[in-house]
Amino acid sequence: MSASFVCLVKGQFIIMIICSGRTVATVGIVGLLLFSGQSWTIAAEESVAAPQISPVEQALSQVTSEDESLRDAAIRVLNDQGDVSLVPRLEAIKATADRSIRQAIKPLIDLLKNRAKLASPDSDVRRSAATDLGSSGNPSVIPWLDAARVNEPNKWVRYTMEESVALIQLASDDPSIKAVAAEKLGELYSPNGVPVLKQLVAAGAGAEATEQQKAVAKAADAAIHRIETWGDWANAIETFFRGISLSSILLIMSLGLAIVFGLMGVINMAHGELMMVGAYATFVTQQCFTAWFSADVFGWYFPVALPVAFLAAAGSGFLLEATVIRFLYGRPLETMLATWGVSLVLMQAARVYFGDLTAVVAPGPLRGGAQVMVGVYLPYNRIFIIALSIVCVLGIYFALFKSNLGLRVRAVTQNRNMSACLGIPTRKVDSYTFAFGSGLAGIAGWALTMVGNVDPGLGQNYIVDAFMVVVTGGVGKLAGTIVASLGIGGLNKLIEPSFGAVYGKVFILVMVILFLQWRPSGLFAMKGRNAD
Repeated sequence: MSASFVCLVKGQFIIMIICSGRTVATVGIVGLLLFSGQSWTIAAEESVAAPQISPVEQALSQVTSEDESLRDAAIRVLNDQGDVSLVPRLEAIKATADRSIRQAIKPLIDLLKNRAKLASPDSDVRRSAATDLGSSGNPSVIPWLDAARVNEPNKWVRYTMEESVALIQLASDDPSIKAVAAEKLGELYSPNGVPVLKQLVAAGAGAEATEQQKAVAKAADAAIHRIETWGDWANAIETFFRGISLSSILLIMSLGLAIVFGLMGVINMAHGELMMVGAYATFVTQQCFTAWFSADVFGWYFPVALPVAFLAAAGSGFLLEATVIRFLYGRPLETMLATWGVSLVLMQAARVYFGDLTAVVAPGPLRGGAQVMVGVYLPYNRIFIIALSIVCVLGIYFALFKSNLGLRVRAVTQNRNMSACLGIPTRKVDSYTFAFGSGLAGIAGWALTMVGNVDPGLGQNYIVDAFMVVVTGGVGKLAGTIVASLGIGGLNKLIEPSFGAVYGKVFILVMVILFLQWRPSGLFAMKGRNAD
């Protein structure tokens, strides 16, 4: 009821009573009505002037208070009852506040943003938010993480949520909660909890430590032992995977060299630069897609670059064989020097035209990696190279042993004069074989763009290892090339952590030389009448 309406009713009632002629009663009633009418008016005005304010709105008004205790209480209210919709208002308050208030508001804004990210459709975003919430050390986020973990479909996001909760509880004042959190981190094999667990062990080892601190230290020590043991196994698995990955790279490069050197007897020092040609062909294909096509089809540049890299390297090899190597068959020293000169020319030409460093953007499916176990992360590009090496081995096997061209190549390799008498065009076979081996080097360059930058010296990083693989495995032997690449690549990654990359390569080179003193023909020696 409005105040004007109350006054109007009061006036009309007074006039009616006065006109009745009952003076005494009139005076009393009039006074009562005046008093009550005034009370009604005041109550109505107060109800209009004093609307209810929500706790969140009240906290927003108090978050800029100079009273630190009042400001902290307001932040706790916003932390408990607020959501991401408050972030724009908090950002506006932060923009105009002083330094102390900005420092107090920023963690709250981050917490509310990460709380909203827990419901993101992207699992990586959810996991990152859980990690950030755990790093905050704020116990109030534990209910958020527990509620999100119940319906979380991704096991690694659930793992991160459990880890974050345990890390927060590890800083609790309650020793029993600390002990349970330490045990949980041990069950999770969490390396992130090791620094704090070591602090708890140190605190429990002091002379003034209480029984509760000693109990917590015991639980923390058991968790550390469990985590470190698992970490050793995880490092061993990752080292093995890196060894397989390097072996796959060496295998892809050595396959072409095994055909050129092993089957044809040509020492091609420019084989690494032919791999560089394949890498730059991939880069040029990427640039063409960037300039001529929309961003929606950009990722298709990589599969398109495969035949481009193969043909570019194969064409370069075909030209090299026709102009240089054809006139130097049977003269290995002159062939080695000539191809070394060609490699220098190709490197300088690439440096002049492309510069010293060129990057190739990996397509979306090859970015990131897969976490298979705690502490074991396998990049997609490395997995792709391993799969590619298997495909290349199968392709070369069928090409050499299941096709007419492969039959001719093997015939010319074993006895050139007899093959010529049987009508096999040995010169054409030489050209096609050299071009095919060069094309395989181009495929290796195409694959290597996924694991590093493209530069003119790309081939020089692998040419020595590739020759060691071919010689150690046995000249012209596909199985020997596979076994030798696995051995040299695995030993390289096994030795590098202890001796470094340079000394590791020197050690492997010495081992290869000693091995060849024992078996000059390699692991798989050539068999037959013409075998030396």
